[in-house]
Amino acid sequence: MRVTLDACVIFPSVLRTILLRAARAGLYEPVWSDRILEEWQRAIPRLGAQAAIEAAEDAARMRRVFPRAMTAPHPEIEARHILPDPDDLHVLATAIASGSDAILTFNAADFPGHVLAAEGITRRDPDGFLWELHSRAPAAIAGAIHDTHQDAERLAGQTLSLKAMLKRSRLNRLAKAIAA
Repeated sequence: MRVTLDACVIFPSVLRTILLRAARAGLYEPVWSDRILEEWQRAIPRLGAQAAIEAAEDAARMRRVFPRAMTAPHPEIEARHILPDPDDLHVLATAIASGSDAILTFNAADFPGHVLAAEGITRRDPDGFLWELHSRAPAAIAGAIHDTHQDAERLAGQTLSLKAMLKRSRLNRLAKAIAA
């Protein structure tokens, strides 16, 4: 399954890390464009200069680890569609050009179902998507979450609640499934 990642799901580091670990485990194939990665990186400076440096390093690593994820711009595809937010046309064009099955986003209103359905694409929210992957491959998702949790605790220098970490990343269903 090919899934285009919207910038809003790449921005939160915990969510991004879990998604990329799930992709590395072969549970899905991520897709993005330079513009999606740049959109994410433009939002980072509000977290500080060090965060911007780390985001640039992460983006370079993402390009290197997932070379097939990169999709070239397709202005001709953008030109034939209308979305509530025209700034999201590049995400839809990336999904169409790459043959993605879905767009992973928190912004449901920006990607109307009928527009996506006409292109054979679905809109998925990260929580439902990861919950579904967990139901199919619990060990792989549990491992991705465990490793991400350990990384977060190491960076924070203290013990962190796993459930709280997942909920802060808007992964409520997944937090409930993992805690069960």
